[in-house]
Amino acid sequence: MTPSLQTSGSLRNRLAFTLISGAAILGLLLFFAIRNYATQVALQGQDSILGASVTSILDAASIRNGEVEIDIPYASFSMLSTPLDDRIFYAIYQDDHFLSGYRDLSLPPSSGRERDFYSVLYQGEVVRVVSANRTLIGSDRRIQIRVALAQTQDALSGTLAQISRTAALFGACFFALAAILSFWATSTTIGQLKALAHSITRRGPQDLRPFEKPVPSEMMPLVTSLNSLMGRLDYSLSQSEDFIAEAAHRVRTPLATVRSYAEATLQRVDREENRQAVRSMIRAIDESSRAAVQLLDHAMITFRADHLERQDIDLVELVHELVVSLTPIADMKALEICLQSEAKVSYSGDPVLIQNAVRNLIDNAMKYAPSDGKIDISVSAKPDVQICVCDSGKGFPSEELITLAARFKRGKNAEGTIGSGLGLTIAMDVARAHGGDLHLSNQTKGGACALLSL
Repeated sequence: MTPSLQTSGSLRNRLAFTLISGAAILGLLLFFAIRNYATQVALQGQDSILGASVTSILDAASIRNGEVEIDIPYASFSMLSTPLDDRIFYAIYQDDHFLSGYRDLSLPPSSGRERDFYSVLYQGEVVRVVSANRTLIGSDRRIQIRVALAQTQDALSGTLAQISRTAALFGACFFALAAILSFWATSTTIGQLKALAHSITRRGPQDLRPFEKPVPSEMMPLVTSLNSLMGRLDYSLSQSEDFIAEAAHRVRTPLATVRSYAEATLQRVDREENRQAVRSMIRAIDESSRAAVQLLDHAMITFRADHLERQDIDLVELVHELVVSLTPIADMKALEICLQSEAKVSYSGDPVLIQNAVRNLIDNAMKYAPSDGKIDISVSAKPDVQICVCDSGKGFPSEELITLAARFKRGKNAEGTIGSGLGLTIAMDVARAHGGDLHLSNQTKGGACALLSL
């Protein structure tokens, strides 16, 4: 059972949030930058017009008969006209004495520059003011004329509002595009991790080859660690397989030797109670030997099931060889083994596993078939590749057909019969490793059938 893992959030969401947050900040900066730049440009435009207007007023100043006369040109004010009819205020001073215009429109202290531009609150509105001066030279004196010209900023505010909306729309479009690009970038980046995970997930437990496809440099430490882990696992599995093979050899040989000695002892024992004890010992040895061998066979099948060593084989020849090797044992029980098949049934599979599965099915049939009984074996390629083994015994308990292939599960009719409950499990595991299954049934005329489909 795979242990449940706790997550600490989505890496993709974190990366996307970081990128989108950066895009939002850049969008705001872009909005304020455009708005400030537009404000400066608009003010410069207004200042230029105000400057030209105040210059035309100063140019109209002259001295006649020792008095200052200023005939304000119409163009001085007409050039300040706007679509919103901004109001215009002016004040003219002669040597710091008010001469004409709006008396409350005060002048700032002279800065010595030709023109001064500034914004003030006048009559409840923010106005843009330009102040300029000109020195008139008469016959006997010098006269300084200073003019302050102010204009409300309704048109400028409307223009800036429109520019702000345009800048906001531009910033929103920039943010939306950046968000889309962020999701695309994160998906592309995380896609590399998903591809790696998918590649590893598709592998079977026995496929421990190192991951060799090119990966981004940031993923190299992870892939290197995975390859190192798979290398250690591959070595461990190899050691386990060697151990199983060695254990099978070391278990079979001593048990066979002990059984031979027990049979020899049985021939020399005269007392019936001693003979019965030796028979019980031989039975226990047989049960231990069969259980140990089948446990080792099951472990071997478990190791090979996900990494089949497929070969092109003739199933008819494979089953025939098994029948020949098991015939002497069948003859001891007066059993007849009949093989019916096509001339040749070709299949690409693991011959060791298939042979092991069929041997267990035939061995089960021989155990439960009565003396002078018959075992029918058929091999066919249509509609699917199948190997069927039927006996003439009592058959499977009908209520246990679904569960008999489970590990260590034996039927009610197995009492007194040597077995470990792994024979059908081995056959089912082999069938499923080859994409098939094991089907158990009873014949109408009596006897059990085990159908191994591949």
